[in-house]
Amino acid sequence: MTTTNQNTTNVNVANEDVLLDVRDLTMFFPVTRGIIFERKVADVKAVDHISFYVKKGETLGLVGESGCGKTTTGRAILQLYRPTAGSVLFYDEEQGGHVDLTKLKGERMRRMRRKMQIIFQDPYGSLNPRMSCGNIVGEPLTIHGLAKGKEYRDRVEELLTIVGLHPYFASRYPHEFSGGQRQRIGIARALAASPSFIVCDEPVSALDVSIQAQIINLMEELQARFGLTYLFIAHDLSVVRHISDRVAVMYLGKIVEITDRTEIYENPLHPYTKALLSAVPIPDPAVEAHRERIILQGDVPSPLHPPSGCRFHTRCPIALVPGICNEVDPEFRNVGSVDNPHFVACHRV
Repeated sequence: MTTTNQNTTNVNVANEDVLLDVRDLTMFFPVTRGIIFERKVADVKAVDHISFYVKKGETLGLVGESGCGKTTTGRAILQLYRPTAGSVLFYDEEQGGHVDLTKLKGERMRRMRRKMQIIFQDPYGSLNPRMSCGNIVGEPLTIHGLAKGKEYRDRVEELLTIVGLHPYFASRYPHEFSGGQRQRIGIARALAASPSFIVCDEPVSALDVSIQAQIINLMEELQARFGLTYLFIAHDLSVVRHISDRVAVMYLGKIVEITDRTEIYENPLHPYTKALLSAVPIPDPAVEAHRERIILQGDVPSPLHPPSGCRFHTRCPIALVPGICNEVDPEFRNVGSVDNPHFVACHRV
């Protein structure tokens, strides 16, 4: 079996428009046996040699089924998980160029964390129940030494106001808030250190639909106001279409397709992307009744023992098996134009 990486999506890192350039990112989790003498017997291949870039001020949506490696990708980018291999190049204005986060440690990494933050999926589990709302929002200010005294209190009140909460709420505790209000607290905490890049790890999946719309609109307003760049992780394709500029589709640790949001909804090329889009309900009954629904057969294979060749060939309706699909890892190539790239990893496209 031949292995093909996804470096074809990379751009020249000298391009200052690119805030984040991920190259061959790999995150394997070791599986061990033994109680006294542990030994590694296998690897869970959560993220397997993926590459992509995110430009300043844009939103890249990352979609896929549960367990495909979306959250692991976000955390590996922020170095919450130290990647097994690959590089994460982040543009640092102070140094006037891109810095490889995988090579930073200690104080240098701590300083870089000011510029990268995360909004967690669970608004109930991501807030410390023993801390007040004001202390939660102000914690980054204390950790990075950004404010003290009256300046600290004013900044906390300002952050709460920005996300649509009354400054009076600063003395309340997480259990006194609804799910949507808690997520607003999480967003305020992410904004506290004035970052340029935020990983949004399914920030609305645990909320009611009406609240989801409010949070999405808030995030768009904040992006326009502060020039933020988002990696928006989700499994709801309708939400991704609303907020994203480009969309990356992930399956079993691999990115199988990347293009802009209009192209991926109007002209999906990878059979997995087509199957995902066919599951999105359409509010027009006439259209819904006549469109083709693609039902994938079987279950998602285990990342502990992924299939050879194309990861999707065990469920693909157009796979050539036996043949190239189960023998050769497909090249991740641009089938679009230079101005409007459309990357896809499929032998049949």
